[in-house]
Amino acid sequence: MNNPTGESKDVFTVCKQNVEKFFTEIKKSTPRYQQSVATLQQDYVDAWKNVINSAITLEQEYAKKTGLNIDVPEATLKTIRDITEQAIKAYEDQNKIALEVAEETTKAFNVFNESAKSFASLNRNIMESMMSAFQQKSKT
Repeated sequence: MNNPTGESKDVFTVCKQNVEKFFTEIKKSTPRYQQSVATLQQDYVDAWKNVINSAITLEQEYAKKTGLNIDVPEATLKTIRDITEQAIKAYEDQNKIALEVAEETTKAFNVFNESAKSFASLNRNIMESMMSAFQQKSKT
């Protein structure tokens, strides 16, 4: 039943409308949130790179001013290169795992949503069966 302003007074209709409104607002904010997180991550990476490069530059200037020998054995240079390659591989593996987890989580949400629909349908059938039994009992 509607009131004079045309808005429903049915609690279930109002709840459904408000749930829809709530999730519509969440969906609208998601792209902004994702962009904000991506920007924050890039700023973090840039800051981290800047700190490391600044430290290397400072050490380089110190070595020059003090006359330290900066030539090191090839084994040391190889170790530096190997560490870098391992760090890159670890980062790639981490990203691969994160993407796989996200994909599997999406699949789990899809299964959950289908299960929720089935559960609601089962409950509806149980309720209809119970109501039918009550109605038959009240007729007798």
